[in-house]
Amino acid sequence: MDVKDLMDTALPVLMRQAAALRDEGHGQVQSYSPKVFIPLTQLCRDVCHYCTFAHPPRRGERAYLDRDAVLAIARAGAAAGCREALFTLGDKPERRYAVARPELESLGHSSTLSYLEEVCGLVLRETGLLPHVNAGTMTREEIARLRRVSVSQGLMLESTSERLCQKGGPHYGSPDKVPAARLETIRLAGELAVPYTSGILIGIGETRAERVDALLQLRDLHLRYGHVQEIIIQNFRAKPGTKMAQADEPALDDLLWTIAVARIVFGPAMNIQAPPNLSSDDYPALIAAGINDWGGISPVTIDHVNPEAPWPHLDDLRRNTERAGKTLVPRLPVYPAFVGPRWLDAQVMPAVLDASDAAGFAREDDWAAGLSTTPPHVPRSTRTTADAEIARAIDDASAGKALCEDQIVALFGARGADFARVCSAADALRRSVNGDVVSYVVNRNINYTNVCGYRCQFCAFSKGKMSENLRGEPYDLDAGEIERRVAEAWDRGATEVCMQGGIHARYTGETYLDVCRSVRRAAPGMHLHAFSPLEVMQGARTLGLPVADYLMRLKAEGLSTLPGTAAEILDDEVRAVLCPDKLSTGEWLSVIEAAHGVGLRTTSTIMFGHVERPVHWARHLLRLRTLQARTGGITEFVPLPFVHMEAPIYLKGRARKGPTYREAVLMHAVARLALHPLIPNIQVSWVKMGPEGARQCLENGANDLGGTLMNESISKAAGAGHGQELPPEAMEALIRRMGRTPRQRSTLYGDVPAERRDAAFAAQPLSAVVQTPVRKRGPALEQAV
Repeated sequence: MDVKDLMDTALPVLMRQAAALRDEGHGQVQSYSPKVFIPLTQLCRDVCHYCTFAHPPRRGERAYLDRDAVLAIARAGAAAGCREALFTLGDKPERRYAVARPELESLGHSSTLSYLEEVCGLVLRETGLLPHVNAGTMTREEIARLRRVSVSQGLMLESTSERLCQKGGPHYGSPDKVPAARLETIRLAGELAVPYTSGILIGIGETRAERVDALLQLRDLHLRYGHVQEIIIQNFRAKPGTKMAQADEPALDDLLWTIAVARIVFGPAMNIQAPPNLSSDDYPALIAAGINDWGGISPVTIDHVNPEAPWPHLDDLRRNTERAGKTLVPRLPVYPAFVGPRWLDAQVMPAVLDASDAAGFAREDDWAAGLSTTPPHVPRSTRTTADAEIARAIDDASAGKALCEDQIVALFGARGADFARVCSAADALRRSVNGDVVSYVVNRNINYTNVCGYRCQFCAFSKGKMSENLRGEPYDLDAGEIERRVAEAWDRGATEVCMQGGIHARYTGETYLDVCRSVRRAAPGMHLHAFSPLEVMQGARTLGLPVADYLMRLKAEGLSTLPGTAAEILDDEVRAVLCPDKLSTGEWLSVIEAAHGVGLRTTSTIMFGHVERPVHWARHLLRLRTLQARTGGITEFVPLPFVHMEAPIYLKGRARKGPTYREAVLMHAVARLALHPLIPNIQVSWVKMGPEGARQCLENGANDLGGTLMNESISKAAGAGHGQELPPEAMEALIRRMGRTPRQRSTLYGDVPAERRDAAFAAQPLSAVVQTPVRKRGPALEQAV
């Protein structure tokens, strides 16, 4: 649509087109940024004729907020749940006002931007709030310095009309409002890959054609550099005490027209914002014109640029957003598409990841997998309209159809009312497949060594040369200790031992065969569920055997089933970051398929909440479903939320702190839908989710509570605090409190003999384990680490 068409098209037509484009790019999400507003200085060398933010020096008033004042505002914001520290300031006041220079000197700086750089870093380090800076026109060097301590920057273009800078215009006497200077700053930000906010101010004397010209020039810069993350359409408000106090404000229709045009100019993906506080009670109407964002809303500070216009209360904003058919979602000052190393400096990335969910929006809770805390309430929306794509995906899944990648991604994006719909549909499927029975297995985990030569970035369990002072001593269980633990597990009613360990340099295929023999000697009736695909591949390689042949040897020595661990995320893009020296996606799938081919069934897992995105979750589920359609050998799917506390990749600032609680529950629900009807059992990890979290997952698609474990050590090493054993009495009490029927099962979901159940309920306390120390330092251990 060219400029003439934009001018000639009726407003309702423009708005319908804009709203359709917005829905294409953003679905039901209407975002906002919970922020604090930090007015570092209200001195400015410019004299815009509509501005009350900037003012000359006032007697007895400091020219700049000092460090303590800045931190006080930021800490209040952090305590109130804010994520953004919005630094707004006048443009280069030291070039106009003599009072600014000595005060800057007393703060240890020669320029306003130098001081801004320091306090941005201070807020980031001390409070975790993410700085967004509106610092006016800048040089390349100034932008680059601020990039190191902020996650985004912004400069309103306002207008490209030179007329407005002439005598009598609102920008007369304001050198930083010259359009060419502002466009050059925005261009430099693009060269430096700075996530950038810009936009236009309407109603200050420009024409509609000039508005379109400004939008097109911004679009050209974005097409060149890809760095404009947000376009703000801001309407002029007449303020007493300014030269434009009597000027007419733009009508609502004029604002709606401009928003719609901006959406049409920039297309579906751009974030288009209009501040709700500048439209009073009319702000809900702005959604229909094509916005997808409300901008910053503060529970702590006023809008210092428009102090006469209070922010809407968050409850009212949410209610009005839902009435318009959208779900209100908090975001960060850097938008999701810009959360990554291309756009963010390494110094700010850890704080962004800490504040981010898997989609790149703001985390809505402080829950973390493995911590002994009460699960948070997941926000549910009163919105009655369903997202059409999510509704179709639910219908297709419920009918047993295979979903496509985009459908699964849409399900993972469900929030508010759609989250409730996805969970409800998953639970309905669970009921139809599994009834109201919740199953569990009495088992014991035995991790025979924590020495490992691999350097998986998520693993806090394995011991290498560089981690010997962490998480206890290296150990390598001898056959006697393995057999003692197996026999004790049998005496306590276990039907299964689950055995895995690090990849020790001294281990060969014979080592794993010996483990099988030890289990058979200690308890011939015990089901041996053992060896990750990585261990199987290593064992086969050391003996020079094809994987299938080696699996046959393991089976002959007593191996019963394989745990589908070491999967993490079945996508090589993620594995290159998470576990670059581990087996590839294709290798993992090939080992599992080979196991199925020789008659060994397996479980399947996902470990999520670190560096991946929902699209990787979707690919993981689709790869499992495709494999299961071919072999039918997977017994269950087990979501394993990333436990971050001691994980190396988190401690290095390169990963999120696990999934949010909404994401963790949703993984179980979406798995039920995406894997139906091929994988009938969805298991919840009580170690990762905690008993109450496990209960909620059982109400949202899961049907199995996993194992009693007896000795859980991998999650414990990562910082989990939910205990090492959940005995059958506790399992069944939890299940009965839900109104469900508990069922003790075998590994393959069969019935267990009454004798085993009786023994499990009469179990004596566990004896202390003996972690057999590594027998010698020597070259073999050096190789392992």
